[in-house]
Amino acid sequence: MSKPRTYQTEAVIIKKTKLREADVIFTLYTPHLGKIQAFAKSVRKTRSKMAGHLELLTHSQVSLARGRNLDTIIGSQTINSFLPLKSDLWLTSCGLYVIELVNQFTADDIENLSLFRLLGATLEQLCRTTNRDLTLRYFELHLLDEAGYRPQLHQCVSCQKTLEPEVHSFSSDSGGMLCPDCAADHPSSLPVSINAQKVLRLLQNSDYSTGERLKIDAVLSRELESIMSNCLRHLLEREVKSATWLDSLREQTK
Repeated sequence: MSKPRTYQTEAVIIKKTKLREADVIFTLYTPHLGKIQAFAKSVRKTRSKMAGHLELLTHSQVSLARGRNLDTIIGSQTINSFLPLKSDLWLTSCGLYVIELVNQFTADDIENLSLFRLLGATLEQLCRTTNRDLTLRYFELHLLDEAGYRPQLHQCVSCQKTLEPEVHSFSSDSGGMLCPDCAADHPSSLPVSINAQKVLRLLQNSDYSTGERLKIDAVLSRELESIMSNCLRHLLEREVKSATWLDSLREQTK
């Protein structure tokens, strides 16, 4: 049985690529189709009725017509604009970081409803919380779960020994924590304080409401960020562009 010529889906707009004078290829993350590409004609013209519903960091209902190479967006309606993310430069940067990671860690046309829900929950959380760094760390850990790269935080990934409450090391190459004995064979591993281990484990095994109640100082926050950014860079084999921009903004506001 052939597929209907037109269809609808919810989608979060995670990337826009300009095409010719006014056309755009959109990358959409959807609940049941996964990541898809779609074309919108003349959407960059000032008279376009769809443009406001197809902004980055917007959750929309999108209508599409099937095409030979790319499906065409023929209608859109905003479900959640995540307005705070678009009225604050730091929040915008956090949101762009989130959608860049989703784009980098996913292949086209692979359904992952739980990742779609994680993406929406993260954008909502960024809109309302003041604990944005922990929100990003929570997102990173759960994104790794969804992508099949869940780091081992409770046992040494080399000798399988349960970790005692002391300083251990994190090895991005090995996919998790190393005890002091095994860390000697992994010179690129990063030392992880006891408090950082506790926070990472809690975030990995909790929901956003639990993570939001955590209070950590700037030193611990930077340690957690360093561990996670090292892990993400290793897995992607490249820098995350929006992470560099976040670092630049942080330096400017000091």
